[in-house]
Amino acid sequence: MLQQGERLDYITDGLYIIQSKEVFAFSIDAVLLARFTYVPRTRGTIVDLCSGNGIIPLVLSTRSRVPITGIEIQSRLVGMAQRSAAYNHLDHQISFVEKDVRNSHLLDGQADLITCNPPYFDTPGEKEKNKNPHLTAARHEENGSLEEIIASAAKLVKQKGKVSMVLRPERFPELMEAYRKHRLEPKRVKWIYPKKGKEANVVLLEGIKDGKPGLACLPPLTVYDEHGKYTEEFRKYYEGQ
Repeated sequence: MLQQGERLDYITDGLYIIQSKEVFAFSIDAVLLARFTYVPRTRGTIVDLCSGNGIIPLVLSTRSRVPITGIEIQSRLVGMAQRSAAYNHLDHQISFVEKDVRNSHLLDGQADLITCNPPYFDTPGEKEKNKNPHLTAARHEENGSLEEIIASAAKLVKQKGKVSMVLRPERFPELMEAYRKHRLEPKRVKWIYPKKGKEANVVLLEGIKDGKPGLACLPPLTVYDEHGKYTEEFRKYYEGQ
């Protein structure tokens, strides 16, 4: 199941994921998105864009029994994600395809939910690009801008379906603008703070295709306490309690 340089890491809920230091490992942001978003529980379909090594579909499987498809452009990550699904005996529910999200018409207009943890930063300079192509592709918009990814999500999701994303707060205005441009009405937002007294460093946003205006600002979440340990509130949220 494991190839050279890979390891098996525990996530939560008895789930494990295959990772490697040579490619981008999952962050808590992805797990928080999987906890935050609405999910169709017994009927419908879910598509995860920029799926990486499959962390979001794996966590979503603890909340839903519907088919989940992860779309990822890097073949190495697709292979790791597929093996993670198999290791957790979830390959009957979760599948992964190697595609560019900008040209994926796999389920156009059919998905009940689209999730996405997109690259957080603009295209890198040549110096950074040459360091590690796998990490560069995960962190930077080399394979599609934020708006292009949102446009794809809007095409894939059905009428009144939901699109949920996680991003850095400094890009929140851009995120809101792109949502509305592509007929995704922002409906729920949650801010994540690293510590009390610090600025938020993560934002979670859910929108509805052609939904009515009205944005609910959910209670914020603080990750670490004054001793540098996870807050009880964060631990429960992360574990889906």
